[in-house]
Amino acid sequence: MRIGLLTEGGHPYVSGDAGLWCDRLVRGLAQHEFELYALGRTEHQESRGRVALPPQVTRVRTAPSWTAEDDGAVHGRRARRRFAEHYGELATALCEGPGAEAARATAAPQADRFANALYGLADLARDEGGLVGALRSEQAVRALERACRAPGALRTAREARVADLLAVTAHLERALRPLSLDWYEDDALGAVDLCHAASGGPAALPGLLARHFCGVPLVVTEYGVRLRSHYLGGGSGEGVVPGGCAGAGAGRFGGGVAGAGDRGGVGVGSRVGGGAAVGPDARGDARGAVRREAVEPVPSATAVTPAVRALLAAFHGRLAAEVYRQAARITPGNAHARRWQERCGADRAKIRTVHPGMDATPFAEVGEGPDTADPDTLVWVGRIEPAKDLVSLLHAFAEVRKEEPGTRLRVIGAPAGPEGEAYLGHCRVLAAQLFPDEADGLHSVGDNPVSFEEIGGPEVPTLAVAYGAGAVTVLSSVVEGFPTGLVEAMFCGRATVSTDVGAVVEVIGGTGLVVPPRNPRALAEACVALLRDPERRARLGAAARARALELFTVEQNVAAFHGIYLEVVSQCPVRRVVLDESGEPLPFAVPAEAHVAGRWTGLSSRFAVRRGPGWAAGPPVRGMTPGPAVVAGEGAAR
Repeated sequence: MRIGLLTEGGHPYVSGDAGLWCDRLVRGLAQHEFELYALGRTEHQESRGRVALPPQVTRVRTAPSWTAEDDGAVHGRRARRRFAEHYGELATALCEGPGAEAARATAAPQADRFANALYGLADLARDEGGLVGALRSEQAVRALERACRAPGALRTAREARVADLLAVTAHLERALRPLSLDWYEDDALGAVDLCHAASGGPAALPGLLARHFCGVPLVVTEYGVRLRSHYLGGGSGEGVVPGGCAGAGAGRFGGGVAGAGDRGGVGVGSRVGGGAAVGPDARGDARGAVRREAVEPVPSATAVTPAVRALLAAFHGRLAAEVYRQAARITPGNAHARRWQERCGADRAKIRTVHPGMDATPFAEVGEGPDTADPDTLVWVGRIEPAKDLVSLLHAFAEVRKEEPGTRLRVIGAPAGPEGEAYLGHCRVLAAQLFPDEADGLHSVGDNPVSFEEIGGPEVPTLAVAYGAGAVTVLSSVVEGFPTGLVEAMFCGRATVSTDVGAVVEVIGGTGLVVPPRNPRALAEACVALLRDPERRARLGAAARARALELFTVEQNVAAFHGIYLEVVSQCPVRRVVLDESGEPLPFAVPAEAHVAGRWTGLSSRFAVRRGPGWAAGPPVRGMTPGPAVVAGEGAAR
């Protein structure tokens, strides 16, 4: 089959989020054709180039999302009137308060206002050649202002000032740039069998439009829920979240660090998002990309007003709800992300959990070889930042030293940016205060039982060596998405002690000890229990490695998506109509063999995409001209 892979700030860029996961997916499904449609996030990312692509990638189309030149489209009176109508409806959908939405729900059934406005703008952009200039126009600002001042609007929306209206209009213009792309023709996304969005938000918007224009089914993968990242990054502000979630940004929807019904969250510094499926060979760059994804889509909380936060939260919430409503399948990376998707309107019947796939090969030697770890050493591995709560770990280690005086703690990892540098300095000072240098005698040099190291040095050249250096691996985070480091420790056959955040319980199963976050005493007791029982450590380590090899490898990830692709294509096939020389449809012109590789049908006629049989829906409205496009259509049929 032919698959359109949709990314935003990701594959195939060298510094893209989720690049390794997408690359492994494409390479693992060599029997299928892939077309990449990528929205570039920054000019710097574009300048760094792209990764080498395998031969099954037949096309790559990119578009910058950081800038957009005026398309030069001149809109007549009718087009301007259509734009005012649809953009006004979109703005009204964002500004209306809970009371107005409840009133409409009890009235006569009506089509969703946000969806109608979105697809109306898409149709207008297709008819007029783009909407870049219109989305930036004074007409757009005035439409938004009218919606904010209308009766029943959100209180915070009514308080919006001119600067707030300009900021929201600029954000909407950037978010709606995919409407003006030429990706939705019959020789582009219209020719694929399904679209697969590598994340929610802007990456899924082209998939929505391909479904709207061409009936192409959409698969959406979210290893970190983009909507939640928006709430956590945007601070608190009044809003309405689809599915009955009364919105107040991060504060009311998910509770900031520990969300209602969730264990932790995918916040700043989490290891999941666009790049959850990362392996040890891309640890630093991919995890840094995940951190960027959590903070880049939305300005910081101190840079925007409550009115801006409320309107942007409403837009991203309604866009996510529409993506979930139209998607044929939704694939979260863990149950923690799945709960968020269901709360935001995703149909449970469409959801298939697909765990991130990681390369277990670099950890095979440590996991399968003899245990050479120091039995009195605890190891922590990860990015050093406040969300990892090393302060609690150091206080817990002080309790461990009271029970087991010979124990050592190795903190292995690099700081994450300036904030991480400052946090590392604070942890060093705390370690020096809690554990003054100890010496065996009067004439020997003292040594601190806590060491801070980085991977790549002579003592810790690789990740596998880092995990193999200690008898117990510790995770002390207060915010975590998919715990990549925990899976790496499981590949190495290590017993683990973790805090109950994010998807930790789902990942670890019963193969490790789990304690509440921010509880140094419980963390210390669990570590002491494993340090004193080597047989239990061995049993837990063996069980952890077996679980990781069963659930979290690249092979299971690729196999799961292959099965989902076949399921979607069999249940939601794209109905394509072949037209003869007179423009009339040819019944049975696309037999079942057309989906098998090879020139089975030998099409010499025109080819168009329809949502139903042309002979039942009436005469064809549009078709493709003979020529090179016929080859593209024929390939799509194959």
